[in-house]
Amino acid sequence: MLAISHLLLLGSSTTRWRRSRRPVLTPPLTNVVINDPAVLRRLLVDHADAFSSRPTPPFPEDFGGTHSINSVPYGSTWRALRGNLIASIFHPTRLGVLAPLQRDAVKGLIAGLSSSITGWRGSEVVVVRDRLHGAVFGLVACMCLGDSVRDRDVRTLEREVGRFVFTFVADSALGRSTLVRLLHWRRWRRYSGIVNRLSKLILPIIAARQQSRRGGTGIRCYVDSLVDLRVPNNDVDAATTTTTGSKRPLTDRELVRLVFEFLGANTVSVVSCVKWTLAHLAIRPEVQEKLHHEIITSGSHDLISEDRLRGLAYLRATILESLRLHPPLSVIMRNVDAHDLAACGAGAPLAAADDGGTRWVCLVVKVGEVGRNRSMWTDPKEFRPERFLAGGEAEGVGPVVGPKEIRMMPFGAGRRYCAGVEVAMLHVGYFLAALVRDFEWALPVDGHSIDLTEKHGFFMVMKTPLRARVTPR
Repeated sequence: MLAISHLLLLGSSTTRWRRSRRPVLTPPLTNVVINDPAVLRRLLVDHADAFSSRPTPPFPEDFGGTHSINSVPYGSTWRALRGNLIASIFHPTRLGVLAPLQRDAVKGLIAGLSSSITGWRGSEVVVVRDRLHGAVFGLVACMCLGDSVRDRDVRTLEREVGRFVFTFVADSALGRSTLVRLLHWRRWRRYSGIVNRLSKLILPIIAARQQSRRGGTGIRCYVDSLVDLRVPNNDVDAATTTTTGSKRPLTDRELVRLVFEFLGANTVSVVSCVKWTLAHLAIRPEVQEKLHHEIITSGSHDLISEDRLRGLAYLRATILESLRLHPPLSVIMRNVDAHDLAACGAGAPLAAADDGGTRWVCLVVKVGEVGRNRSMWTDPKEFRPERFLAGGEAEGVGPVVGPKEIRMMPFGAGRRYCAGVEVAMLHVGYFLAALVRDFEWALPVDGHSIDLTEKHGFFMVMKTPLRARVTPR
């Protein structure tokens, strides 16, 4: 699961962990920025236990800000939440269940885009985001809320989640400062209103899902697993091998927060990757033609299956190259003991905390710079999928960090890397293969080029919405 909360804290971390790992508000932590791949491997992989807690996001208390997989401290509650997510949605045995949902989402996107272009007499410059976002969000909503969720509820959720994700980026200071909230109370009220509407939308959908579930209909979805899940009453430190005490169901606030996290993260990360890739394919028509040839010669024109996707080496290389240049996450952040950081060779230890306890700092990793490190890559700014093919400089490098070295980390690294990376790769593959198979993507003819400038916020997205000339093949 990609982080959708901790990025808000870049430049102004607001929490510290006591010895019990409980978050308490304190003055901002010191940021320590590290982008060296060798050092990052020592920290995030070799010493993962010490570098696996994230800062608490500055969400309103009513939104249960600390109760999501991405922001809960590293411990027994985190293990319960992440383990449930993997078992219920992202386990390989679940991929076959998701296949019909993926096919329907792709068919809907292609049909909608085709009808629009036909109405424009064959070829037109289009803004890609809206139709693509709607298709991906619909797929993710069915995975999360069940295949019987009403279309009008999906569209309403898409609108509100979009407002939250893309509006709060500009107002992230609201969550970090009481003074800012007082000075800009109208903006804070508008933001809080989105949170309240999300709660009022999500809870009735969950209730309706549980009612239909009693009839034994539909696939088992993420919400089903959350309702059944029991988490520890008292979280314990990750180093503790046994968990004592009773367990409890998730509260309504926690359910809403986890549903929001799932909808937002799994949508924006896929949409972002597909758009970045289409942008490069429009700029590099020779790469697009090579990819199109692989897709149409690999099997049935109409059927794109999981097995077929796994056999498309150039498609996978193209996606990996896009992720290397434009990872979904702008940064990853960890709350770490300054002395642990120093012991791993990552800087001098800071002075002890005033109370004689641990001095915590915020480790910040700029993910994009890792994938463009000149010591690790030849011509790192060039879009060249061939580097990931057999015999290329990145042969064997994948989206998940390996045991030997870090060359790129688009989905994080260590204990808290993205649990849904394989499903995300499949989603990107499904949509991208169909879009390249059925349409030619080219630069606009109105004299405008495609702007590859990045905008950093929750995710690394395109500053200027992708506009491309689309022609049916």
